[in-house]
Amino acid sequence: MRFFRKTSIDFMGKRNMWYMISALVILAGIVSLAVKGFHFGIDFLGGTEMIVEFSQPPEIGKVRDMMDRVGFPKSEIKMYGQENRLLIRTELQGEGTTVGDKIRTSLQQNFPELHPSVLQVQKIGPQIGQELRRNALFAVLASLIAMGLYVAFRFEFIYGLGAIVALFHDVMVALGFVSIFDGLTSYTNFEIDQNMIAAFLTIVGLSMNDTVVIFDRIRENKKIYKSMNLVDLINKSLNETLSRTIITSGTIFIITLILFFFGGEVNRGFAFALTIGITTGTYSSIYIASAIALDYTNRKLARKAKAIVAEKAGYEALH
Repeated sequence: MRFFRKTSIDFMGKRNMWYMISALVILAGIVSLAVKGFHFGIDFLGGTEMIVEFSQPPEIGKVRDMMDRVGFPKSEIKMYGQENRLLIRTELQGEGTTVGDKIRTSLQQNFPELHPSVLQVQKIGPQIGQELRRNALFAVLASLIAMGLYVAFRFEFIYGLGAIVALFHDVMVALGFVSIFDGLTSYTNFEIDQNMIAAFLTIVGLSMNDTVVIFDRIRENKKIYKSMNLVDLINKSLNETLSRTIITSGTIFIITLILFFFGGEVNRGFAFALTIGITTGTYSSIYIASAIALDYTNRKLARKAKAIVAEKAGYEALH
């Protein structure tokens, strides 16, 4: 099935504009990360985390005051999906379940009319959290390098470089959007946890799949249209794969969007990052990976032509 049969969109003609847009989006994300910092989940930060449900929506300020009084200052308290549910996180751990038991008892004593009940308790040691953060970073970097090397060996070096830049672009844009939207609404309370890292790795795989399909078509068309200039050839290849790209990426986009709204609080961060990632991954395969390959090849040909002209001029001067 094809949504677009014979399009002739000049993708490469607008690549400089999209370079600038990508740079601005990534810059906005970096600024947001510098201001807000990374909001790590309990599995990366270490500490004790509880999800508590009340019969009526509690006042977060009063819950925070209670936590300060019972010896848990600077605790993180926020609404969790529903107005009557709170996520309570403290860096303190204690022996066994002492921290969780103390918080539960304090809630029941201070808010008996709201009937607080603990739905989930999670405890992670700081050493384990630090190790998980390090391993997550290595996993993302290793996936970027491995994918780039694969493309470099299968096609050409510049295609591998373009793929790595595009994948790095996708991760940075998704991370930036997560930071920018974090905390703006009750639906966008995000944190960097193992689910989020899984989303970034999925983005890398999906983006690379789209990039390889486009590069494969470019390679095929090079053999068929040997006299066609590179800009027209890449545009032709992109237009020929456009229908396939829309179907594949559009299907995943719809699924992740549904998962974001109806998949529950646990999956919301994963779904949001993946929704942004599938969008920017489709875009980067065209305007980052393919555009970098084009610009590099054009510069290489220009240098070669300049060297030939200089060599010819030198030869004529001698004779």
